[in-house]
Amino acid sequence: MRKSIEINETWRFIRGDEEQAASELYKDDHWHTVNIPHTWNAIDGANGYEYYQGACWYRKAFAVEPSYEGSQLFIEFNGSNSITDVYVNGQHLGQHKGGYSTFRFNITDVVKHGTVNVIAVKVDNRVVDDVYPQKADFTFYGGIYRNVKVVVTNPVHFDLMDHGSQGVYVVQDEVSKERAQLSIRANLVNDSKEEKKVRLWADIFDADHHRVTYASKEVILAAGETRTEEMPCVIDHPTLWQGRTNPYMYSANLSMTSFNDTIDEVSIPFGVRYFHVDPEKGFFLNGEHLPLHGVSRHQDRKDMGWAITEQEQVEDMAYIREIGASSIRLAHYQHSQYFYDLCDKEGMVVWAEIPFISVMSQNELEGINAKQQMVELIRQNYNHPSIVFWGIQNEIQIGGERPEVRRLVKELHDLTKKEDPTRLTTMANVLFVSEEDEYNRMTDVIGYNKYYGWYHGKAEDFAPWLDKFHRINPDVPLCISEYGAEGIVQYHSADPKVKDYTEEYHALFHETVWKTFEKRPFLWATYVWNMFDFGANIRDEGGVQGRNNKGLVSYDRKIKKDAFYMYKAHWSEEKFVHITSKRHVDRAESSISVKVYSNLDNVMLYVNGSEFQHKTSADKVFIFEHVSLVEGMNDIRAVAIEDNAQYVDIAKFNKVEESNPSYEAPVEEKGGEVTNWFQMPDLDGEIEELQFTDDVYSTRCTFKELFENKDAAVVLNKYLGESFRERPTYSMTQGFKIDTLAEMAPEHFTDKLLYALNRELTKIKMNK
Repeated sequence: MRKSIEINETWRFIRGDEEQAASELYKDDHWHTVNIPHTWNAIDGANGYEYYQGACWYRKAFAVEPSYEGSQLFIEFNGSNSITDVYVNGQHLGQHKGGYSTFRFNITDVVKHGTVNVIAVKVDNRVVDDVYPQKADFTFYGGIYRNVKVVVTNPVHFDLMDHGSQGVYVVQDEVSKERAQLSIRANLVNDSKEEKKVRLWADIFDADHHRVTYASKEVILAAGETRTEEMPCVIDHPTLWQGRTNPYMYSANLSMTSFNDTIDEVSIPFGVRYFHVDPEKGFFLNGEHLPLHGVSRHQDRKDMGWAITEQEQVEDMAYIREIGASSIRLAHYQHSQYFYDLCDKEGMVVWAEIPFISVMSQNELEGINAKQQMVELIRQNYNHPSIVFWGIQNEIQIGGERPEVRRLVKELHDLTKKEDPTRLTTMANVLFVSEEDEYNRMTDVIGYNKYYGWYHGKAEDFAPWLDKFHRINPDVPLCISEYGAEGIVQYHSADPKVKDYTEEYHALFHETVWKTFEKRPFLWATYVWNMFDFGANIRDEGGVQGRNNKGLVSYDRKIKKDAFYMYKAHWSEEKFVHITSKRHVDRAESSISVKVYSNLDNVMLYVNGSEFQHKTSADKVFIFEHVSLVEGMNDIRAVAIEDNAQYVDIAKFNKVEESNPSYEAPVEEKGGEVTNWFQMPDLDGEIEELQFTDDVYSTRCTFKELFENKDAAVVLNKYLGESFRERPTYSMTQGFKIDTLAEMAPEHFTDKLLYALNRELTKIKMNK
């Protein structure tokens, strides 16, 4: 029978590329002792621009029992970022490229039984040309950051070398409320040197472990053969996996028997469901409309990086469940099997994706690694009922207009549909992809990452853009795959505005945007960016280095920002009241407004023990104006009563003479008044008519295209400044056209500036 042996304890580790470290005889006494999961970027990965990227080594001695002789042994890594070379007793077993999926190596022929063996693992988190991601707005934490185990099997077993999967797939051929027609697909391996006859069994159990159906067949496997077998199964009147309402799970117990022995066995949890997306009405699960109120998640945690345990994942899910979300976008890579299991159990509809993000390789043009990671994602997660959408790219257009990018996106869609025709493909377009672009028809459904109200425009600009897209593409199912604003809970304002980084603007932004989204049922989903703050080494936002602060919950998971409660009021049935701006304690004003979020209909406000005002609200937001403060500390209490139950929240505001300066973010661009980082031109003489042809440069070109030409680069340096390319975010924006940036910031990229640029750029011929 199969055995799994966890080997996470007491590894030796060195931060650096140590010569001869793969050797069985190497002495590692001077190395550190660590436990898996582990990352070497737990601290430096989110503290600023510099963090260690390079090769590091892990070593571990382990014994193999004599009784395992004659068995097959595999070493399994569930996540190691991003290029991993594995050695056992000095022999190189292979290399895995990609930092997020499960992979295994067969170690049967290199281990010694009844004595000590040495595993040596080299892990390198540097960016290389043929591994994704190439560039992204998050930290690439290095290390063996998920569990490691040794799996022992009979020579005849379910395939463990099928792209890191279990080798068993529960295919949902046709599902309705009356009948679930399934195909159980199993990959069988005979690693022995002789023919084997086995009986294959598939027993289907309900949630109470009662067997509801089964299938079996006899199989003869030649020596060394790997074969795929399928068995049909039918569940009559199935209990459907109905999202958060009823996330009902069955299990498929697959076993192989020989005479009276069970020689291998796996248990596969699964749920049966059907779904579709209507371009006018949104998402439907099992024939019922289900609004996908979504959040996005990165997996890292403060001072832990990606080396988190099951405890942290359970805590993350508890926050997502509390807010009332019905869907999660697990960005921008494959997450742990444990978290996908949690999504199954909690009824979350999942968008799962690969890290084909921002920039395609400049030299490896076939997308070999992107396709490998797509296959791994699908095969390892095929049986999760929570996963409905396979994501094939995120903002890949940032790298510029390239025919090979478009080709690869199409090929990833085709590959995904071949691997799994039962689910829907999707992708997240960068904001500047036009409504008419063919990108919007390359996948089954589409998403856009839009940041009106933060990076450009106003939060109110979502409404006209959504209506415009839907008018142009009435048959294209659209979602907003990212939207958000920075919110740092140290900063506060009674007059919040864009780019002040305050908790108040963060909440106001989400109030405004959600009102727009909930009025447009054609959106099949919306995904807040992000559920949690996360590490992004290139960032320096509002005085906080190395982080993206757009989360609804802080990086250490200790603080739920006010916007968290805004969504909870709209999405959750858990009754509550929440007074906002409680961290804005010191108040210089004589009277203030008090805002309350609640999913109850009526709220009474008490000020210093006295009734102040009773309010009702249909939009979950209660605003009490002209609340007078007395000198010193003031007690504010919000109370709602329903069905004889009382719901209360309290706040304390301190009346002071002068505003607390610590509430001000150390930034100059509050309110969208971005400081010009370019030189405004002095135009001499009359405005001349310019000729735009395909063989000259202009502001219709991307920054990357312009900087690659030395003459065009001189023009850009003249007006944008030579420090433009030194900005931390330049690598993420080089795919932007200047005209696109002008649409986003017309108050700065004026017609005068664009004319001056084009007057000089159109005189430069392209080299074709």
